[in-house]
Amino acid sequence: MPIVPIEIDAGLIARLLEEMSQHGSDGGTGVSRVAYSPEWSDAISTYRGWCETAGLESRLDAAGNVWARLEGTRTGPCVVTGSHTDTQVPGGRYDGTLGWLAGFVAVAALKEQFGAPIRSIEVVGFCEEEGSRFPGNFWGSRAITGAIRAGEADRIVGWDGMTVAQAMRHVDLDPSLLPSAERSDIDRFVELHIEQGPVLESEGLAIGIVDVITGMRHYLVTLQGTANHAGAFPMDLRRDPVVAMADVVQQLTTHVESLGRPAVTTIGRIEVTPNGGAIVADRVEFVIDVRHPEPSVFEGLCANVEETVQRCAGTRGLEYEWSVIADHEPTPSDPGMVADLLETMEQLGLPPRVMHSGAGHDAMQMAQRSNMAMIFVRSKDGRSHTPVEFSNTEDIVRGIEVLAQYLYRVCYD
Repeated sequence: MPIVPIEIDAGLIARLLEEMSQHGSDGGTGVSRVAYSPEWSDAISTYRGWCETAGLESRLDAAGNVWARLEGTRTGPCVVTGSHTDTQVPGGRYDGTLGWLAGFVAVAALKEQFGAPIRSIEVVGFCEEEGSRFPGNFWGSRAITGAIRAGEADRIVGWDGMTVAQAMRHVDLDPSLLPSAERSDIDRFVELHIEQGPVLESEGLAIGIVDVITGMRHYLVTLQGTANHAGAFPMDLRRDPVVAMADVVQQLTTHVESLGRPAVTTIGRIEVTPNGGAIVADRVEFVIDVRHPEPSVFEGLCANVEETVQRCAGTRGLEYEWSVIADHEPTPSDPGMVADLLETMEQLGLPPRVMHSGAGHDAMQMAQRSNMAMIFVRSKDGRSHTPVEFSNTEDIVRGIEVLAQYLYRVCYD
């Protein structure tokens, strides 16, 4: 199918990104906007104002996902695009936010230039994806796909000590209504997102299409030792959980490096008790993040984590336990959608590039209910989950052009 001229306003997307970055801004490039916070509420209100101006119907569902809808001329399943509204703490201006606003810009341009589509198009801003306020993540997309279990909002306690249910009530959302957020009328979901890695930049490419999203498992590990004086207690008699954690880190790193790309394992959150400079620690709690896009390799990495924790704790005479706080199998994109997006890239004069996603995304959850694919936009220096993340406007516009052409292809033709 040939492409049609679709004009994307580079100045508009730049202005929207700048304005949205003020909701949770640290005064520089950093943004801290966690789910159900005042900053989050202000961001949602701002977005709904943009929707009203553009003539798009907007609504907030029971989970706090914000939707903008362009009604089609025929009834039937809709096509959805979007990404998440929350950030890391601190995060940057582009992770999640770009996909959410890019969807708005694409749909607004289609409405202005071509009027009503045949198939309805919706843009979603997922209320929570990052896990920056609550353990686990994908709360918004899990609500849409019916994956939230009864009572879960009361059981999940955030890093600030507040449950999800309590946080929802603070922004006038009723957790008992969460089941009503479930959707069964979505045919296709396409998410535009910054790459968050260095692959596209290293190859001199602006845009890539994701064919599989990595498997991801988070282990919350506790090693229990005995607190003692740092000077008076001999090394050979200690039960030091920090040393055992260091053993775990070293052995896991050696193993994953031996496998090479794209295998990754990360220890990014550590809490030591009592955390004193002259005290042998009593306990250490840390999160191990394991990822790989191939199912068999992914399961092997996870088995190695469990064996390593058990072995290192036993060597040091420690008690140990772990729980899995996030668990997502590798998720392939829909082959037909990938093929269409690659053809669109070629027609726009962009070198077609297929790649896996090393990060987890809401698209993983949406794939449980609909066909799914992703568009990646180049990240400067591969940086993300940091205030310095950056994607240039030219690349962003190219990504929105691919998205808009795809939406035209499946919703207007």
